[in-house]
Parts: sequence; C-alpha cells; structure tokens
Amino acid sequence: MTFPDVVTLAVPAFVLLVIVEMIAWRITGRGRYETRDSAASLIMGLGSQIAPLLGGAAVITAALAAAYQYRLFDVPNAWWAIALCFILDDFRYYWWHRWSHEIRFLWASHVVHHSSQHYNLTTALRQTWTGQILAVLLFKTPLVLIGFHPAMVILVGGLNLIYQFWIHTEMIGRLGPPEWVMNTPSHHRVHHATNPRYLDANYAGTFIIWDRLFGTFVPETDEEKCRYGIVKNLGTFNPLVISFHEWFAIARDLLSAKSWRERLGYAFGPPGWSPDASRLTSAAIKERWKRLETAGAPPAVQPAE
Repeated sequence: MTFPDVVTLAVPAFVLLVIVEMIAWRITGRGRYETRDSAASLIMGLGSQIAPLLGGAAVITAALAAAYQYRLFDVPNAWWAIALCFILDDFRYYWWHRWSHEIRFLWASHVVHHSSQHYNLTTALRQTWTGQILAVLLFKTPLVLIGFHPAMVILVGGLNLIYQFWIHTEMIGRLGPPEWVMNTPSHHRVHHATNPRYLDANYAGTFIIWDRLFGTFVPETDEEKCRYGIVKNLGTFNPLVISFHEWFAIARDLLSAKSWRERLGYAFGPPGWSPDASRLTSAAIKERWKRLETAGAPPAVQPAE
C-alpha cells in the first residue's frame, strides 16, 4: 500500500499562501510580519524536514512496519477506512498535543512552535527538530496495531498537518457555525496566546470537538486581543537557540536538583515546575489571574513557560 507524500506536495501551496498573506498584510495592515522572525520560522521548517533524513525516518518506518506485524485486524484500503483513520489520528493528536504542553520533556520539543511573538502562516512552519520519533512510537503505533497500514497512518497525519497550516493567521476572523466542530484561525489564535485567560486551551488539530469534550476549549474574545510568545521570550532569531534552548534549560535544572523527586519534577512535571514553587506553571498563572479577576484588579501579563 502506498500513498503520496502529501506534505511535500503541499509545499508550493504553502509558499504561495505565505506570499499572498504578506501582500494582504501590506494592503490591509492586518496581521504582523517581521523579516527576521519569518526567516527563522522558515529555517526551522526546513530543518524539520531535513532532521528525519538523519536516521529518524528510517527508525519510524521500521517501528511502524514491525508493529504492523502484530495488528489485530486487517483494515482495507478504502475511503471509509482513511476517514476513520483520520478521525482517530486527530484524537491521537489532541492528546499528544495536550501532553506536549503539560509535560516538560515533551514541551522541550514543542516550545519551538510557540516561540514566535508573531502569528502568521510562517509560524505554522516553525517546527521542532526533535521529538518526532517519540511522537510516532507512543501515539501512532497504536493505530498500526489496530490494523491501519503504516502508509495510511502517515497519510492522514500529513493531511492533518496540511489542514493546520491555514489556521495560523490573523487575517481571518470568526467563521460562525463551522467553529462548533472544526478548528479555525480564531480557535488556534487562542492556543498560541499567552494571556492567562487563554492558557492551556484549544489543543485540537482538525476537530475542535475534542477540546469541547475534554474541557479545554476557550473562545477568542473581542475584549482581549491575543498576545503571542513564551514566558521568557528568547530575544534571538538564532535557529539553534530556538531549537535547543529548553533542552539546555532542563539539563541545567537536572544538574542543580538535590533529589530524585526534583529530577523527575524538572523533567516530567509541567513547564514552570520548581520544588519551591518559585516559578509559575500555567495552572498557577491561571489561578492567580482568576483571583485578580474576582477581586476586580487588572490581571498581570504573565504567560506560561
């Protein structure tokens, strides 16, 4: 069973749409572009395509092929099977994405995607150079064990990534009824926002229904404009710093840890965890914001790490 590499095929469309958005930004003034930021995002995107060629792709292919030998069922190559696989893969993506915000070891890879203080189509291309093998082994292998062919699993994953490209924009407002089911630019702006109101929300890939079902949905409001970035913005457009800064931060914390409890907390606790609570996790930031809201005080601008 073979399917085309849909992500590679979509690259010309990605480039064209970035150019269209840049032109629209110049004409309308909506959205934001910064040359160095966009260049960094494009380099990160290119690197994310090169990194698997260094051995990761071979490991992923071998792992999925091995798992397929132990499949429970033989799922046919049919349109309904592809549709079902897409839905299950999107459900899989929701949990992988959510845990990538809740577990620092996973966040170290995913933080790359959130490191831009701008939100445009080049941000969609700002992808990690690490963590891809673990994502496949933990979250895609179960689909193969069910009986979906590895090629089909890779296909639907690519289609999901292609869908997510267009939602990284400030050019498109709310879209009405489709937003009850589908992920949209409005929903995903919330996900990239660092405002306490918006933290830890809207993890969906294609279907926002997962966030509605599991209590992580937050709507975008006209009263509070989204602010993008991370708690300690990097202050650099160096791709190496963007890619590895959190891994080095974890290493420093592990070296300073005084016990195994602290080591486990620094590696697998939520981003911002510290043994003395001197740093703020997303949950702590949201809780403080809620207290200030209740007291009627203006909320502090303190995004999550």
